[in-house]
Amino acid sequence: MALGGGTFASQNKILAGTYINFVSASKATATVGDRGYAAMALELDWGPEGTIIEVTNGDFQKNSMTLFGYDYADEKMKGLRDLFANAKTLYTYRLNGGGAKASNTYATAKHSGTRGNDLRVVIQVNEEETSNYDVSLYLGSVCVDKQTVKAATELKDNDYVSWKTDASLEAVAGVSLTGGTNGTADSSAHQAFLDKLESYPAINAVGVVSTEGTISGLYAAYTKRMREEVGVKFQTVVYGKAADYEGVVNVKNAVTDSGWTEAALVYWATGVIAGCAVNASNTNKKYDGEFTVNTDYTQKQLEKAISDGEFAFHRVGQDIRVLKDINSLVTTAADKGDIFKSNQTIRVIDQIATDIAGIFATKYLGVIPNDADGRASLWSDIAYEHQQLQDMRAIENFDETAIVVTHGNDKGTVVVTDTITVVNAMDKLYMTVTVQ
Repeated sequence: MALGGGTFASQNKILAGTYINFVSASKATATVGDRGYAAMALELDWGPEGTIIEVTNGDFQKNSMTLFGYDYADEKMKGLRDLFANAKTLYTYRLNGGGAKASNTYATAKHSGTRGNDLRVVIQVNEEETSNYDVSLYLGSVCVDKQTVKAATELKDNDYVSWKTDASLEAVAGVSLTGGTNGTADSSAHQAFLDKLESYPAINAVGVVSTEGTISGLYAAYTKRMREEVGVKFQTVVYGKAADYEGVVNVKNAVTDSGWTEAALVYWATGVIAGCAVNASNTNKKYDGEFTVNTDYTQKQLEKAISDGEFAFHRVGQDIRVLKDINSLVTTAADKGDIFKSNQTIRVIDQIATDIAGIFATKYLGVIPNDADGRASLWSDIAYEHQQLQDMRAIENFDETAIVVTHGNDKGTVVVTDTITVVNAMDKLYMTVTVQ
């Protein structure tokens, strides 16, 4: 008979032998999360309805036609190009769904919207096999699909149309789809988007391109509820809405481009708020977008913009730059001082909140005992995360002894107290020079 062996959970083995457990050495695993995730509900001429779709910068560049109905370089995509100048991923929702789908004798558009009216079917007799037909689908001047078939029953649906298999094929120079319409983008559409967005926690910034105070107010209230009651940390970018809240960034400047709402600068601002690193600031950042921005403000007006909590742009030589990376907070209190007006501060504290919540949920919740060793492990992970932030120069003077992890009022509760010093970028220089 062989001697006993294997692993053990407790010292209760009967047979003589060797029982060995191999376990990983204790190691802090906290990491600082990534940024660049934005969310916006948009009025579009094409696209799926009632759902949030994820679009990366690469997706937008390569698949803009399929996703939004227009080529990447089209004027209609200018706002999204501004957004993706700094954001890397967009969670978007079509506000004006519910319209009619364009159609003709041969096909029906996959999505509702006016862009479907720019679809056109061209049918030619195949040169090599005259019993076959070459069926081409154009969106504007671009051929987006071509199939060679004997009958309509052989046509395969694509990203743009569903074919009518009972149609009779014949040579036609071009038959446009007609009847496509956009739906109405109202407050209920915005609310539907926000309801769905609640299940997307990895968002850094939400943008709303609207001049309506009620719509901006809806987003501001949603942001405050999500930040303070649900614990999901992000900032929302609005236009012309004095929200007086650190979670809302209020864009001051209007754009003057024909065919665009004056609130269109929200695209770019949402991108920079989402994409700015936790150890960086947008103060003095050059506007590298495509809109014409109204910067006709005096020095006094710019000073007032800062006092009023407005995210303003001003002209510096030939460039347009962010005046100061601030949010809409104006009213301070003993537990919420001027430092909370800085978006750089909010990025740091939001990063800590998101990182520590993620660590606790994935590593400790329902797994690690609430004893001295378990609390020491949590302390170690928090300290490691803070050290990473200090190494990135997002915080300074970090003292790990300031982190205190204690047992709470019941068996499963852990209480943490902590102190950090946030680093902000230089934005003022006071210099005295003695001349001899």
